[in-house]
Amino acid sequence: MDELLAAANHFIAENQPDVDQRWYPRFHLAPPVGWMNDPNGLTWFNGYFHAFYQHYPYAAEWGPMHWGHARSRDMIRWEHLPVALAPSDPQDKDGCFSGSAVVAGETLSLIYTGHKFDGRPVDENLYQVQCLATSQDGLTFRKEGQVLDTPAGVHHFRDPKVWREGDVWYMVVGIKVNDAGEIHIYRSDDLRQWQYESAIQGTDICDGYMWECPDLFRLGDKQVLMFSPQGINTDGYHYRNLFQSGCVVGEWQPGTPFTAQQAFHELDHGHDFYAPQSFTTPDGRRVIMGWLAMWESPMPEKADGWAGMLTLPRELTISATGKVSQMPVKEIETLRKEHHQWHPGEFCQQNVPLMEDAQALEVLLEWDVSRSTAERYGISLGTGARIFIDNQARRIVLERNYPALNLSGDRSVPLPDGECLSLRLFIDKSSLELFINVGEYTLSSRIYPEENDRQLSLFCHHGRAVVNKCCAWQLAS
Repeated sequence: MDELLAAANHFIAENQPDVDQRWYPRFHLAPPVGWMNDPNGLTWFNGYFHAFYQHYPYAAEWGPMHWGHARSRDMIRWEHLPVALAPSDPQDKDGCFSGSAVVAGETLSLIYTGHKFDGRPVDENLYQVQCLATSQDGLTFRKEGQVLDTPAGVHHFRDPKVWREGDVWYMVVGIKVNDAGEIHIYRSDDLRQWQYESAIQGTDICDGYMWECPDLFRLGDKQVLMFSPQGINTDGYHYRNLFQSGCVVGEWQPGTPFTAQQAFHELDHGHDFYAPQSFTTPDGRRVIMGWLAMWESPMPEKADGWAGMLTLPRELTISATGKVSQMPVKEIETLRKEHHQWHPGEFCQQNVPLMEDAQALEVLLEWDVSRSTAERYGISLGTGARIFIDNQARRIVLERNYPALNLSGDRSVPLPDGECLSLRLFIDKSSLELFINVGEYTLSSRIYPEENDRQLSLFCHHGRAVVNKCCAWQLAS
């Protein structure tokens, strides 16, 4: 294993200087080189936030999964660390798949899926088990092998998320049984010997043939089951991406079944959001990060030597209606630099230029919906991305249009009731993250503007639009 880790870290050091920076993010966590997907092992240990992630360092393509590793004092400024895990043992020879991290005393423990297959793309030739690796310094990890075998007759069994309730460890694992998704719950006293406790299953929870990246945690006085189902059919404006990520709010206590109190709903309505994982900050906030990309979607940055990034860390809360809301963690405000203030007020059937080169920016917009009569009004970034209110459909739309890159289309959410609409938008080199009405909805999408096509403007068509507030901050890298 040491040789494989050394080879991976050497390759990264040798090739990182060659990564093209044209779309590389300024304030999102991305791989130094090569491929990134799911966030793994989000935790706090020895004075740092740690973020691991699915990583293939040798190409900007999915490959035998390693665990990349970064740490931060504030969840915003990340320091890349050596690769933590490489596929090396019989249990994980074809990939160290997704998992989680917990702190047990002075030890940081990684619980992950060991993946192996014989090369033929059929389930009978795929084998997945849960494995353990431990560290005393948070930098180097010792594999301890398999701790949970695959249930009989099952092949898809992955993405363990572990947490502690009193003196007992619990684990949820995604599983595919007879072409239906389930989540199994296990318990342990020592992270090494696990006993099956119960299953969460059924179409009353969610459809789909596989439920990936499960997470079960308390938020306020509710229990939230968060997971990423595969195989949900598109339904009107819903489930437009290949795979989804969302949650079910309900109740669960050790020894009792999970009881859903609300239907499954998507956590993010943009083009690119998958496999979110949660963790608890030292001051008790529940925070998630997700993969800001989507399977089988074009990723033009591959040509630049890297692919994939993680979302901003988002604090979760329960709204008065019992819905899960998300907002970027308050630490993001420490990146704010130069402030820009505009006073467009009311404008009619025109574009209002705001900034020529928007690359690392936080924008706050408040629209007076009650007095805005335009059929469409909103904000645009160059010729390829727009966020607007469609007054006829009564929806908020995130539209991207990069036909040369085979990336076009829109995503949308209902226009909330109320006289005013608040938008908080984060623009990075190749991404947009939009938070609506203090986290009532979020939309996250990748974008690919050319360097000379980043003008930020307001617009309205066929009528007037009224802006109560319009300002922005440049964000530090």
